[in-house]
Amino acid sequence: MTQAYNFSAGPAMLPREVLHKIQSELLEYQNSKASVMEISHRGVDFMEAAEKSEQDFRELLSIPENYKVLFLQGGASAQFSMVPINLLRGGFKASYANTGHWSVKAIAEAKRYCEVNVCTDSTENNFTNIDDFQNWDIDEDASYLHYTPNETIAGLEFDYVPEVSMPIAADMSSTILSRPIDVSKFGVIYAGAQKNIGPSGLTIVIVREDLIGEVVKHQPKLFDYSTQAHNDSMFNTPATFPWYAAGRVFEWVKDKGGLNAMQTINKAKAESLYRAIDSSDFYSNPVSSRYRSWMNVPFLIADEKLNITFLERSKEAGLLALKGHRSVGGMRASIYNAMPQEGVDALINFMNDFEKDFG
Repeated sequence: MTQAYNFSAGPAMLPREVLHKIQSELLEYQNSKASVMEISHRGVDFMEAAEKSEQDFRELLSIPENYKVLFLQGGASAQFSMVPINLLRGGFKASYANTGHWSVKAIAEAKRYCEVNVCTDSTENNFTNIDDFQNWDIDEDASYLHYTPNETIAGLEFDYVPEVSMPIAADMSSTILSRPIDVSKFGVIYAGAQKNIGPSGLTIVIVREDLIGEVVKHQPKLFDYSTQAHNDSMFNTPATFPWYAAGRVFEWVKDKGGLNAMQTINKAKAESLYRAIDSSDFYSNPVSSRYRSWMNVPFLIADEKLNITFLERSKEAGLLALKGHRSVGGMRASIYNAMPQEGVDALINFMNDFEKDFG
């Protein structure tokens, strides 16, 4: 198979070593005489794998003991509902930062449950900048603050954690495991798996224990964090294969040196790609330099008529899924943990050659 690099925003590239490991266990897992996709979630083999997955995940993120880790379904989008259901705790207000596409969706869902105070809004700058935190309009009566540390579509990423007196809920779908974080600063962290964790179908939630157990009335039992926490994420049949695969990714991250190593690698990848964009008049990136994403790098070609040609030729060169989101246009390179520096270098070389041919 010819080497190709997948720049998809999600489902995204998985580490080649992990894919080989999964391949070797696909037909028979741990002498179970059955595929990893066939073994029972109540069986010893899967229970041991699930326990180790959580242990490795906790170690990677240094998760404090007073936090539960839940392996759920429904994607990050289900958490747009589950966060207010669980965190309002008798309150009627919540503060939300609006910094992009996924913030907009989270806000719309939260409005079904409470009054939403949009404490900062990047709509006017087309989600290319974030207002200074000192200018945010924080409602002190809010039950929690929700924000999206990285917006995958616009490529807009926070370089700080807001400091507030209320619990913080963060959608870390596209940044989790890319660098160390201080979990203790958050009430809830949630992340869809299909970017840095594993295949789609799994969502991981890290929730502080004191925020579990008081939900909005008349909500689905599965949307109550306490239901999931008290049943080890197995109140119903979990997404067993993505959970297993995530465990293999956690092992891979640990083997690579953990999150400090990931931070060094990811920072270098992003800097090299932005440097190539900024040194050219042919390409551009609209995001404020302070808030440029390490994970998702959108860029525009000076003559947008060349977009189709760029995509056709890049695919022929083994550089996949570079088309930007329709709301932004242009190109987008998602360079999550599994994308090696070699892949980024291959993209940069292609961009340079394309500019020579058409610039």
